[in-house]
Amino acid sequence: MGRPRERRETGEQDLFRARLDQILNMNHELVRLARTIDWPVLEAPFGAVYSDGPGMPPLPTRLMAGLAILKHTFNLSDEALCARWIENPYFQYLCGEEFFRHDGVS
Repeated sequence: MGRPRERRETGEQDLFRARLDQILNMNHELVRLARTIDWPVLEAPFGAVYSDGPGMPPLPTRLMAGLAILKHTFNLSDEALCARWIENPYFQYLCGEEFFRHDGVS
């Protein structure tokens, strides 16, 4: 058990894709929100209650917290949240993605 593995792609893995912070409006409300949240502070309490096991793959803390924020803020169902996350680079940025993802949350 322990804290979830924080796994993200880095710029070193793909030099030919544009990073979200290079293509997004850095004054957008979700970008500003992402910059004001102290993500490492959230990792400690969330990591303390984290458990993984069969059928429960480890997901990054920021992804899980970001999804909860988006779901509540926009009053979305799980299905609607996942659909909007795939098509919205601002949702992805808030959740800690460095590059735009065309696949679902994983």
